[in-house]
Amino acid sequence: MHDSSKDQRAVGFLLGLIDADAAARVRRRIGASPMGANERRAAYAALKLTPVPSSVLVWILEEDDPKLNAAVYGHGSADPTMRRAVLRGVPFGPGRTGPVPVDDVLRKHADEPPVPQSVVARGLIGALRAATAMGPARSAASMVLGRRDWQTVAAADRERPLPGHARWALSVRPDCPPALRAQFGSHPKFTHRVRQAGVLAGPGAYATAHGPAAQVLKVLSLGRVMFPARVGDAEDALRPLVREHLGDREEAWAVLAQLLDTFHGTAPELIMTAGAIA
Repeated sequence: MHDSSKDQRAVGFLLGLIDADAAARVRRRIGASPMGANERRAAYAALKLTPVPSSVLVWILEEDDPKLNAAVYGHGSADPTMRRAVLRGVPFGPGRTGPVPVDDVLRKHADEPPVPQSVVARGLIGALRAATAMGPARSAASMVLGRRDWQTVAAADRERPLPGHARWALSVRPDCPPALRAQFGSHPKFTHRVRQAGVLAGPGAYATAHGPAAQVLKVLSLGRVMFPARVGDAEDALRPLVREHLGDREEAWAVLAQLLDTFHGTAPELIMTAGAIA
């Protein structure tokens, strides 16, 4: 098989969906390395080098783990809002109300981005209502931090709809509550912009509807360390396909490993294609 960390991780994620003994036989057949004892450290290293959709970083933040938060803070895809939230200890996980401790290194060496002047002068909702262009709207939207702020925004929009630019800037935030995004409307341009911003419906949808398969599966392979509360949705979405089309058939897995590096379709398409060829 093509020897790259991306391919190794992608195949490894799928092998985790079949019986352990069968997975070991397949690994020997295709020359895939087993997950190492230091998988947590390897996952952290892989995350640094892996571009991910913005929603994936939110799934990591939902763990409310200081070390994981620090990894998000340092990721190239993290925006100023995420970094501000990490430094303020804003909780993302369901049910958590208290602040998340900040990693010691970040607390000592990282600086929070400045608060936009429009928010200082008008407050959060005032700045959103005053936004007549995307620049000011994004600036104001960047200060929505945590569930309480989202509830405030939703109430303000119900009282009097926010301007279009503000709604747009809020909609493309990966942590915008789905109910609020629906409240803002379903214009096709909104839907397109939301997708462009890397906002995903969930790990199951990401696993089945996005590509290329090698990249998606590599990102999902990080989930067992980085977003364990969420990755099960992706596993549940792909497990029936893996068992039906690949199972313990070593030839089918060998074909999948050969296809992976150049396959541009989704993970389900890859799995079914490999099974059909074998």
